[in-house]
Amino acid sequence: MPVQEVCIKCRLLFLCLILKNLKFCDILIKIKNTLNQSREAGKENNMTDNTYGKVLASDELASFSRVILALQHLIAMFGATVLVPILTGFDTSVAIFCAGLGTLIFHFVTKGKVPVFLGSSFAFIPVILAVSESYGGDLAYAQGGIIVAGLIYCLFSLVVSRIGIRKIQSLLPAHVIGPMIIVIGMNLIPTAFSMAQSNFILAGVTLATALFIRFKTKGFVGQLSIIIAVFVGYIFSIVMKEVDFSIIRDASLISAPSFRLPKFDFGAIAMIAPVVLAVFMEHLGDITTNGQVVGKNFIEDPGLHRTLLGDGLATMAAGFLGGPANTTYGENTGVLAITKNYDPSILRLAAIFAIILSFVGKIGGVLSSIPTAVMGGISLMLFTMIALVGTQTIKNSKVKFNFKNVLVMATILILGLGSDYLSKLLGFTIGVRITDTIVISGLSFAALVGIVLNQILSIRIKK
Repeated sequence: MPVQEVCIKCRLLFLCLILKNLKFCDILIKIKNTLNQSREAGKENNMTDNTYGKVLASDELASFSRVILALQHLIAMFGATVLVPILTGFDTSVAIFCAGLGTLIFHFVTKGKVPVFLGSSFAFIPVILAVSESYGGDLAYAQGGIIVAGLIYCLFSLVVSRIGIRKIQSLLPAHVIGPMIIVIGMNLIPTAFSMAQSNFILAGVTLATALFIRFKTKGFVGQLSIIIAVFVGYIFSIVMKEVDFSIIRDASLISAPSFRLPKFDFGAIAMIAPVVLAVFMEHLGDITTNGQVVGKNFIEDPGLHRTLLGDGLATMAAGFLGGPANTTYGENTGVLAITKNYDPSILRLAAIFAIILSFVGKIGGVLSSIPTAVMGGISLMLFTMIALVGTQTIKNSKVKFNFKNVLVMATILILGLGSDYLSKLLGFTIGVRITDTIVISGLSFAALVGIVLNQILSIRIKK
């Protein structure tokens, strides 16, 4: 049998094993029934009360059940975590390793109380790409910016612990954060379309599969829309002979992730650091949602300052090792809602699995062999969803559409989405020039202007 045919069958077997995890749904139903029985029997034993119900103590889970639950959390975060390095050029194995390490750091800082998983952040994609383009593809400079962004997160945690969350929120209200998130998503869509152009058929099949699963299925299967869509797109790619299997053949079975040191430049830092303003509210929303699902107020205990510090240190660690920035993942909060098991140690076990997985070189080879068009199709959905999150932020916060708020939102959107066009139209650069080649523009400039404008208008209205 030819070597290439063997490789093809091995890769198909690997992908089928991933899809086979869909059977977790049946297993989870059995686990859920077992846990319900345990709750009734354990009311007088090791059950921990909280405001909204019962949280199962970790020692009541059998080892097998814990492994299954941990693997499900790993699957839930896997698709998005590897997509960010694929889009930006970072090493996928390093990203997986940093996700696992970052999760463990977060749990250590938050005293092991918050059941979250950290993965690659989509919010940093546009600025990482911008830095890569400005510095000749050298992502080490992006790493430097990511480290500083993580440091700012740590400083935020200090400020929050000193002055409280309400004063911070007054600087970053929904009518400032919402448009910033919209700009992040909208600026990414052209990149996704460019990727899809290499083969619109593959991109269309992948996108259609993802949308169908996302909106026509319920429960855990709906959370696997990314993995299933990429799997279907990959199978179509094999049929259409669009997959380069030499990448997989050349990859080592076991290999250490390609860690690399960062480089620091003020221009790159200025382009990346302002994104923290947008992801701050994302973090606040994720921690609040997680607490609502679990039935605890994690903003108070262990405290927002600790969750911010954990996120910041995890992001700094990723920057030093050569990975993209980390962020708390809503996908895993969804898994918590399905399983009704909120044991944080399950997330830590998933983090250990992620670290182990990062040393399997063949997995990186398989991921690298996924055609660009397949990733373009899935990216079109993901980036559009990011923009929709921005609109939902404005809607859910019940922002008043008065003159001040509308002016601030319009300013952020116009500067964030149209700065390049305006620069060409007016004949000068819309932004702050740092050097001859580095300019703070786009989202970074729009965020700074939006925050300052909102404060100035608020002061004038009070007077």
